[in-house]
Amino acid sequence: MDNTMIEKITRAVDEKRLLDTAVSLIELPSPTLSAGAVADRLAEILVAEGFAVERPEADWPEAPAVVARLESGEPGRVLQFDGHLDTVHLPFVAPRIENGILYGSGSSDMKGGIAAFVEALRVLRDTDAIQRGGVMITAHDHHEAPWGDRRQLLALIREGYIGDGGLLPEYLGDVLPVAGRGMAVFSIEIERDGEPVHEVLRPAGLPDVVGVGAELIQRLKALCERLSAKIAPHVGSDSVFVGRMESGEIYNQSPVKCRIEGTRRWVAAGSEPKAKRELEELLAALAVESGTRVNLVDWVVPGDAFTVDEQSPLFAAFQGAHEAVTGNVLKVGAKPFIDDGNGFMNVGGVQALTHGPCATGAHTLDEEVPVAELLRVAKVYALTAFDFCQGGA
Repeated sequence: MDNTMIEKITRAVDEKRLLDTAVSLIELPSPTLSAGAVADRLAEILVAEGFAVERPEADWPEAPAVVARLESGEPGRVLQFDGHLDTVHLPFVAPRIENGILYGSGSSDMKGGIAAFVEALRVLRDTDAIQRGGVMITAHDHHEAPWGDRRQLLALIREGYIGDGGLLPEYLGDVLPVAGRGMAVFSIEIERDGEPVHEVLRPAGLPDVVGVGAELIQRLKALCERLSAKIAPHVGSDSVFVGRMESGEIYNQSPVKCRIEGTRRWVAAGSEPKAKRELEELLAALAVESGTRVNLVDWVVPGDAFTVDEQSPLFAAFQGAHEAVTGNVLKVGAKPFIDDGNGFMNVGGVQALTHGPCATGAHTLDEEVPVAELLRVAKVYALTAFDFCQGGA
């Protein structure tokens, strides 16, 4: 990468402009399914900067997505910066900046990251760095589960709003994830006939849904032990996890229903149908043995497993940019969560890298991100785009 261009791009990053954008986005509450106002605000910011903005509904007319482009007019690769504008459903915390830290709802997940890539787009325009191909930014609602189902991202991909590579500024900045597990979120209901009854009035032989639930958890634990043999580099093994069990209305009542919720994760892409069938067979066997109805009532798949091509142009451009900004390439590892990058990889068929600020407090009331991290991300994104786009034929 040309040293003169590196210096030109990195020096052009404007801290005040970036933070003004971040605060402007954070100050509007945007819980999932209600991100319309902040999407409008982002569109206004981009229009004021002179960018042409598109507002595709993308299966969610309540909050049309935001799309903006920086085009060179010459053939080449298009790099996409993508982010979600919605936040988890927690009480709103207003933005503030203290001692070099940005606080507020969405500051780490991920309005701070979106502000960083908006700043990168401005820098690329101001420095006239994109001479081939182009850069596209997309921002949308419907990301955070269980309220959203990612329909807007999937609609954008389906409607052709997808580049030749993608960057997503989730709060993961100390490792570059090159592999990730697929995941399903499941809910299982165990039911018996009859009505709730006081524990001392139970008729003989009445099925105990709580006991069946406990047995199911033990069988899922045994399944997890068997699945641990299915391993892959970086990401570990297949797994089953139970995080919630709910039953009954009072301590001495024999209830009619028990609900168990958890996750099933897998390391090999395409494993979801087999994983679901395996679980359904386990439930069917337990139902016969226990005299209850044991049903898989929810099975939601946020994303499939993936592996990044470490020989891809995007990977090389990113590592070169990271080294130019920090002096080091980033160590590779696993993506610990499911994010929209899984959708780009599995549905869109393009390489996508998750990299954002080293921020803390995501999904809590205490989100915070160092301003220095936002500046670093803006520089890395701008330099990645410069290298990635100019390398395209």
